[in-house]
Amino acid sequence: MNITVAGSGGWGTALAIHLCKNGHEVTLWSHNPEKARAMEESRENPMLPGIPLPRELALSGDPASVAGRELVVLASPSFPFRSVCKTLAPHLDPGTLLVSVAKGIEPETLERMSQIAQEETGHTVAVLSGPSHAEEVARGIPTGCVSACADRAAAELVQDVFMSDRFRVYVNPDVVGVELGGALKNVIALCAGICDGLGFGDNTKAMLMTRGLTETARLGLALGARQETFAGLAGVGDLIVTCTSMHSRNRRAGILIGQGATPKQAMEQVGAVVEGYFAARSAHLLAEKLGADMPIASAAYRVLYEGAEVRRTVDQLLRREKRAESEDARWDTL
Repeated sequence: MNITVAGSGGWGTALAIHLCKNGHEVTLWSHNPEKARAMEESRENPMLPGIPLPRELALSGDPASVAGRELVVLASPSFPFRSVCKTLAPHLDPGTLLVSVAKGIEPETLERMSQIAQEETGHTVAVLSGPSHAEEVARGIPTGCVSACADRAAAELVQDVFMSDRFRVYVNPDVVGVELGGALKNVIALCAGICDGLGFGDNTKAMLMTRGLTETARLGLALGARQETFAGLAGVGDLIVTCTSMHSRNRRAGILIGQGATPKQAMEQVGAVVEGYFAARSAHLLAEKLGADMPIASAAYRVLYEGAEVRRTVDQLLRREKRAESEDARWDTL
């Protein structure tokens, strides 16, 4: 297929490399023409050092590079996502399928990335998400993801385009669950990093990840997602990889905060977009709007946006009122 990957960060570049290996005709578009020219000359993205760009991969700084394409992958960070969609919309062909690989929730509207893309372009939008570090995908390390769309044919088309012997893709109709799993795991990963920075152990991280996934599912169900999605690749799978790996910018930022850095200092030291910072605010606002109980996400919001002291916030979480693990726990059915 003729494909443009819109977004030349590490993730967009890794997917462009992968799609080239799958035999597609691929252009990697950057919103910064100078960056596109530099990558054209060096045949490398500095965010993926040591990984050469395929000779057949075209680089462009022109948004018109999406014209005439059968499929466009939207790989920008979440915070400029709407702006990117507006920029590309006039150049899209009517039948182009869009694939969002961005993980976030817009704080102003509390909309998911696929909703934003559909609003700004009017096109069918599929979602690709799962445990997938750019550094590993670019090197061809085995990876599994989920293609989600209400249109089954579109989800299966994305599956066919991305599937390889090193990149396994499953389909799922639950777009809400897949997107929320991808967005909110960044918040939990940032908290996992804080635990590491504070010197806590594996017990703490396991508790955090498990209860964080419970919160994510609770919010997802309130928005119409399916419970089983959060037990899959886009839920627990993505959560595991992001909370445990030093590839994760969210975890690395959290470690710095746990060691005493301010959120601003932590993000500057990481030197790249920390999606969990933005998602924490969105999750907090969504939880308030829907009346969903999300104590971990709310605690992250207080630390990141209100200057709450980290250790005191952890103590407050641990001292919450006792409760059953499951909200529908019943002894009379045992």
